[in-house]
Amino acid sequence: MSWAERWEMIIQWAPMLWDGTLVTLQLVGIAVVVGLFFAIPLGLARASRHWYIRALPYSYIFFFRGTPLLLQLFLVYYGLSQFEVVRDSALWPYLREPYWCALITMTLHTAAYIAEILRGAIQAVPPGEVEAARALGMSRRQALQHIILPRAVRIGLPAYGNEVILMLKASAVVYTVTLLDIMGVVRTLNARTYQYEMFFLIAGLIYLVITLVFTQLFKLVERWLKVDASRNR
Repeated sequence: MSWAERWEMIIQWAPMLWDGTLVTLQLVGIAVVVGLFFAIPLGLARASRHWYIRALPYSYIFFFRGTPLLLQLFLVYYGLSQFEVVRDSALWPYLREPYWCALITMTLHTAAYIAEILRGAIQAVPPGEVEAARALGMSRRQALQHIILPRAVRIGLPAYGNEVILMLKASAVVYTVTLLDIMGVVRTLNARTYQYEMFFLIAGLIYLVITLVFTQLFKLVERWLKVDASRNR
């Protein structure tokens, strides 16, 4: 096949590749944002001084960090449908759809990792800053809101950015439940055209471009937070 024919084929299937890219971005974007909100109480509980508060989030985090995302996806997509109570519930119209199963799984998965990032960031806040907050008469809740969490955000942001990129790459498994993300579209095109190397290379380029954009965005946010922190001193 000539290069002219290859370019013609790429242009022909570009809309389908674009749709797959949007599905991937949507899944990753929603998962890491909603996962962050789930992770905040988990991370705070993991940083608690009381073992009985740490126990429950530890079990959740241990499971989702200790098992592959693909296995978790299969448990949600194939496993939940085996229970009659699930099939009879109001959630069944969503849980039988691959998109929602993928989104739920990715959100729960990334929440576990983000919770550990947040726990580490909270524990990395210099003790002197916490003691200064107490010296100013702040309650523990006020210190958490005004001192600890803002500082933890700055500390944990690079790791959170890495987690977003890892979730982008991990999202490639969702094609296994018939979802037409980037990899799902590429596998469909491979079956139609047999141009495996070309479309796999295109998929790789798409992931690289998205990764580059995410990396630059997080660098800008980190720079902005540092400038903002210096102004507030």
